[in-house]
Amino acid sequence: MASDKRRHIPDDHPIRRLFRSVTEMSFEQIDLRDRDVMRYVADLLVEFVHIDNLFRVRDAHGKRLEYLTDMLIELTEQGPIDERETRKHIGDYAMFIVGLYPESLTRRRRAVSPEYYIAQGKESYLIVAEMDRSKPTESLFRKLSAQFEYCVTALNIEKTVLQDPFYQYLWRQGI
Repeated sequence: MASDKRRHIPDDHPIRRLFRSVTEMSFEQIDLRDRDVMRYVADLLVEFVHIDNLFRVRDAHGKRLEYLTDMLIELTEQGPIDERETRKHIGDYAMFIVGLYPESLTRRRRAVSPEYYIAQGKESYLIVAEMDRSKPTESLFRKLSAQFEYCVTALNIEKTVLQDPFYQYLWRQGI
């Protein structure tokens, strides 16, 4: 079950500007110029600043689920009530983990390949697009599914940039 309680960071917060700037730069480096997808990825990074948002999917007992396999099992048990939100979260979570923390996939209790996360993320976004048929968000989720690997590559670039001491210095100086 996906928790309804999302923690929100204000639109004018500096972390939003930082992630939008770095996401735009990384998308330009891979020549992906889709503004909707770029904004979605930047907003995803901001949303996941709060750990509670990263682990929104919980089991029937309220325990947070940290593995895609557990989220997928919970999805089959919860039925269609929260399916769209859970599927969206699975896509978001898979993109975030493979893009920023792929090394965590082999250190976890259940080691899995990045390809598994990519496949599940793409499929989940495509299912959300199908559920959003004839809604404005349908196109966005189709693009997220189709361009999933590009988004992961952009996030890999962002991780490198965000860890670079030179860029960290520039951001602290407000440049």
